[in-house]
Amino acid sequence: MSGELRPEDRFWNPYFAGLMLGLVLLASFLVMGKGLGASGAASRMGLSVLESAAPEYAASNELIAQTSAGPHGILDNYFIFEVLGVFLGGVVSAYAAGRLRPQVTKGPRVSISQRLLFALAGGVIMGFAARLGRGCTSGQALSGGALLSAGSWVFMFAVFGGGYALAYTMRRQWT
Repeated sequence: MSGELRPEDRFWNPYFAGLMLGLVLLASFLVMGKGLGASGAASRMGLSVLESAAPEYAASNELIAQTSAGPHGILDNYFIFEVLGVFLGGVVSAYAAGRLRPQVTKGPRVSISQRLLFALAGGVIMGFAARLGRGCTSGQALSGGALLSAGSWVFMFAVFGGGYALAYTMRRQWT
């Protein structure tokens, strides 16, 4: 392969991708009057399932009633369409780069089942933390950061610091 990019090397320029993400965030503020975030979609989907499975409980719980999926179901919330767009954009991007295939990326000292267990555990922890913190990383970092919220900036410095510290301790698992 003389100079040809392999599928795993075909990624967007990170500066261009960041610029495009900033423009999407700006469009979100201009069109919807709100920023971006993903945990809102997950909570709306969960509430929709709860309202279908236990409508009496959902109606009697004040907190659930305040954050209900809405009279028209989960489609009342634009976060649902945002997350659907993120998924479809990821599929199109992977296809365009020639990387659309089922695979589990892992280090040499980690089995596939361990990798999937770690991913599930990390997702559960992140989901719990997003609800505890009343928002996800994208909502805090992108939307809160764009609004110059001091708490969002402190949060992002903590996320990056924690990420670098954890990456340093876990690097042997991936080399």
